[in-house]
Amino acid sequence: MANLSISSLTAGSLAVNCWFLVNEDTKEALIFDPGGEAEKLYAYARKNGWSVKGILLTHGHADHMGGAKELQELTGAPVYALQEEKALLLNAKTNLSVFISHKVITVNADEYLKDGQELTLAGIGLKVFHTPGHTPGGASYYCQEAGCVFSGDTLFQASVGRSDFPGGSMSQIVRSVRETLFALPDETRVCPGHGEETTIGYEKMYNPFVQG
Repeated sequence: MANLSISSLTAGSLAVNCWFLVNEDTKEALIFDPGGEAEKLYAYARKNGWSVKGILLTHGHADHMGGAKELQELTGAPVYALQEEKALLLNAKTNLSVFISHKVITVNADEYLKDGQELTLAGIGLKVFHTPGHTPGGASYYCQEAGCVFSGDTLFQASVGRSDFPGGSMSQIVRSVRETLFALPDETRVCPGHGEETTIGYEKMYNPFVQG
């Protein structure tokens, strides 16, 4: 088994959690949701001696992908997103960049992923889940070996993501949590796009938005 570590920095004006999943044996890192401040994220990786091998987006809103292009230029790492999110990533109105950043930001992923796809990046196994509701192509990335899921803005501690943006749906987000994320082991660490960490077991017990 690889020696994996998880850490995070907040980035951008909306304080997005940018997560680092690192194979400490090879010093290779995956970065989830670089919402901004790419140079800060790159400096953090370099300070720790990590080589960035992948940039993974949970969804296409600018506060989660606003630093992806610059980070890719700094690291050479490919960008990954779910196939269903392509249209939003390429539309500066629906990805909210013209509202959040007051500039046009679009990202075209190097590889578009499918629901249920299994990836191995930097020697780390990931399973990709389509978890729509916050956006049409929202993705959650599960690492069984690290016992964690990167949930973006689908699931928060005792809350769920907003569904009032273009393409959002509260019924879809509740279904994504109940049927997909709640199928993961109770001890799974939830690494969300904003706020504090939680676990699947805690959310099953205490999240008021997804109670039966």
